[in-house]
Amino acid sequence: MLDYAALNAVVAVIREGSFEGAARALRITASAVSQRVRSFEERLGALVIVRGSPCRATDLGQMLCAHVDKVKLLEAEISQQTGAALFQSGEKTTLRLAVNIDSLATWLPDILTGYANKAEICITLIVEDVAQTADLLRSGDVMAAVTTRNDLLPGCRTVYLGAMHYAACARPDFVARYFPEGLTGEAIDVAPCICLNAQDSLQRQWLDHAGRTHLSALTHYVPSSRGVLDFTLSGLGWGLQPTTLAAPHLASGRLVELDPDNRLEVPLYLILPRLKSAVLDDLTRHLTQECAAHPALCPPSPQDH
Repeated sequence: MLDYAALNAVVAVIREGSFEGAARALRITASAVSQRVRSFEERLGALVIVRGSPCRATDLGQMLCAHVDKVKLLEAEISQQTGAALFQSGEKTTLRLAVNIDSLATWLPDILTGYANKAEICITLIVEDVAQTADLLRSGDVMAAVTTRNDLLPGCRTVYLGAMHYAACARPDFVARYFPEGLTGEAIDVAPCICLNAQDSLQRQWLDHAGRTHLSALTHYVPSSRGVLDFTLSGLGWGLQPTTLAAPHLASGRLVELDPDNRLEVPLYLILPRLKSAVLDDLTRHLTQECAAHPALCPPSPQDH
């Protein structure tokens, strides 16, 4: 039988990034945390934490974190079915979710807040790109993911949530300067573009959709959805905006679309392990029901889905 008091200390150090942070989270002393972790590693005969700033999990430590998360989901299910209080006073189930950054900036807060309050659980959100999301699911560091691809991991459940629409936008004076003759290849080559990061492929997808092939070599990277919008409004470049974020600025004339007839539709999926869990089942039902009615998530176009 695993020592779950020691395991909880291990998880707290990994998740908080330090022994001091774990001590605050567990409401015990840092020396007590250190003693629990050290004795646990001695019994295992292996390291579970790489000491540093921050502390990191070894592969075994990551596996143990995933195990503890699954055990807590099972305990939450037993508590719901029996009414028995299995947790220590004040302790809550924590659900770790990987999410894409544009969902976090638009529809996710409204919908996930309702679920967390109703289910009385804590939410930990991890924002990563699609490739890293697959690694998080594979390692068990997250229990589910909201992402734009449905082929991340074989054997996982995939639930369609809806589609986000994007518009290519810029300031009117930016368009007058760089696109005086419209969306020509020459203009795209020289017009500065704004992306989230080097892995952000939305602009290239939109250009492909619009029948263009090139992206400007002058690309700015701004690592937040709101930041991309703010820098677009400041005139730094053109960029793809979720239509719900861009709508008031398009209506006021502060932004204009480069090609109003070509908006990019990006599907969203909930990816979950094939694990029997009342918490994950409740999350799935809540997201599918609420996403179907949320204005930021449109149903798929017939020609695309």
